[in-house]
Amino acid sequence: MCLSTTFLHAQATYDVVIYGGTSAAVTSAVQAKRMGKSVIIVSPDKHLGGLSAGGLGWTDSGNKAAIGGLSREFYHRVWEVYQEPETWRWQDRETYGNKGQGAPAIDGEQRTMWIFEPHVAERVFDEMVADNDIPVVRDEWLNRESGQGVEMQEHRIIAITTLSGKTYRGRMFIDATYEGDLMAAAGVDYHVGREANSVYGETWNGIQVGVLHHGHWFKKPVDPYVIPGDPNSGLLPRISGEDPGIRGEGDHRIQAYCFRMCLTNDDRNRIPFPKPEGYDASQYELALRVFDTGWREHFGKFDPIPNHKTDTNNHGPFSTDNIGLNYDYPEASYARRQEIIKEHEVYQQGLMYFLANDPRVPEDVRSKMATWGLPKDEFTDNGGWPHQIYVREARRLVGKYVMTEQDCLDQRETPESIGMGSYTLDSHNVQRYVTPEGLVQNEGDIGVHAPRPYEIAYGSLVPKQGQCDNLLVPVCVSSSHIAFGSIRMEPVFMILGQSAATAACMSLDANIAVQDLPYDELKTQLLKDGQVLELDVPAHAAAKSVELQGTVVDDHDAKTTGSWTRSTANGPFVGYGYQHDGNTDKGKKSTVFTAKLSAGRYEVRLAYSANDNRASNVPVTIHHRDGETVVHVDQRKKPPINDITVSLGIFDFGTKAVVEVSNAGTDGYVIADAVQFRKAKE
Repeated sequence: MCLSTTFLHAQATYDVVIYGGTSAAVTSAVQAKRMGKSVIIVSPDKHLGGLSAGGLGWTDSGNKAAIGGLSREFYHRVWEVYQEPETWRWQDRETYGNKGQGAPAIDGEQRTMWIFEPHVAERVFDEMVADNDIPVVRDEWLNRESGQGVEMQEHRIIAITTLSGKTYRGRMFIDATYEGDLMAAAGVDYHVGREANSVYGETWNGIQVGVLHHGHWFKKPVDPYVIPGDPNSGLLPRISGEDPGIRGEGDHRIQAYCFRMCLTNDDRNRIPFPKPEGYDASQYELALRVFDTGWREHFGKFDPIPNHKTDTNNHGPFSTDNIGLNYDYPEASYARRQEIIKEHEVYQQGLMYFLANDPRVPEDVRSKMATWGLPKDEFTDNGGWPHQIYVREARRLVGKYVMTEQDCLDQRETPESIGMGSYTLDSHNVQRYVTPEGLVQNEGDIGVHAPRPYEIAYGSLVPKQGQCDNLLVPVCVSSSHIAFGSIRMEPVFMILGQSAATAACMSLDANIAVQDLPYDELKTQLLKDGQVLELDVPAHAAAKSVELQGTVVDDHDAKTTGSWTRSTANGPFVGYGYQHDGNTDKGKKSTVFTAKLSAGRYEVRLAYSANDNRASNVPVTIHHRDGETVVHVDQRKKPPINDITVSLGIFDFGTKAVVEVSNAGTDGYVIADAVQFRKAKE
């Protein structure tokens, strides 16, 4: 009799057992395998990649220089897929341009693509697993009944058992789920909801009544009652009648969930928005009142990804975020979670159907929305609808070290870095309530800029000493609500997954608890494997950084001759700084920017930050198909294009473009920041 492969997997004892199907689960598994360990992914999901393969194709990356290791490898492999002509099924590659592509290294090996379609991401995750011969069992759900799903022995997990009755034994375990189910079942400390500011001495945690960020709030007065002005008529749907609480106090609430829809307006690939079973147009009455105020920004987050598609996110006071309907999700049973997910699905599908079809929706909105729909070639086993709801936060470990806003805002030194974050401290709305003035308002939306890429402590991945010696948690990391608002980005989850697996393997080799792993040894291995653990960026630098569209070559990826000095003293600039020649050794210093392009005509722009001490006559040589052109740039004058670039002209290039900045004969400091190439209109 032949035993099934799944049964055989369930009988083995693995060095590392990873529970979860997220992007962090994949990088954890790949790292463990590359370190010579036996590993298995036990995934409750049928599809690998979590949100990265579930519609979030417009990557929230922050400072890309802080992203290394397997996380950067993923985005490089995505770029490789988009070099295949057959990937461009619905759109000409040149028409889409170079949006979302990182700056090329000279040899081209580190090119990255940060904007992508869901099926491309899933393909890359599947290939990473296959290339490393990693066993994956799918649709296997941890048995969360007390004492049945996790076998413990002297503060160590020995095995986990799924609802199907299969048991997976291991020496190290990684919880890579969005929900933190394994860590909860293992009995370690965790938290759900917002902590009061007083808990960790924070400013941006807790209830945020009166704080209005991002524009996801009611800017103009909107009446919340069924009959305007009559509280006795009751509240419109999707508005809470509860007291919102006191600013700065903690509560049980969590930020809103939604689906990151992938939409298309290409009729060849478009499924018109379906009318979901259970559709109730009255659920969207509040949207009509928002439109009555003149609000017309509904399409503000239809972010374009390749092949005439979008990553569509929540935008505005009444949008795809289903505010207040997810509070019990983190601790809920599987059955209750499915109810919550279904409610979110009906709400969001119904919203799109409503906006595209209901005659009460303003015609300019309705007619435009009707041109959009779900793509036939995405989520093909689910009618074009994402298979992963956006769990923006659930449980959070309370571990050996708790990351707080002080770490993210560079207000204290973070110990034992195992990766970096840099995104804004970001929380979506948590509740929608009635103000004392009798108006509707949203609460909880926060967007606080991180002044520089910040370190993430190793202690945030591991439970407190003595709670569980062989568990690491790279997704539901030990952090406050507001710190998690920045950490919770997909590139960071992949970074932390790799670091967690590295620590697991090294702890196995040393036969010690993960809490006792010597950091210096861990750091050496992480750096060897390409992780970025720190960046020499002053605290004020990130605030001056801008991102340009098109093909951009940063000074970080350029070749220099002579001794240049890196600086962040004057902004704006591209990336995390620029270089200057120190106003010395005139004629002996140059910086060469090289780009790989699709042959054609491009406008070339030079980025620099102006100052009175700059040179007024910087020679910039453009090497193009017709020869060389030298343009002299006055870097004392503010760049005319968005205060960051100046046009050097339009030139015809083959597949390679070279631009050289020299300090020959210059009369001041020469700045080398970045060169931007924009496809010229024919």
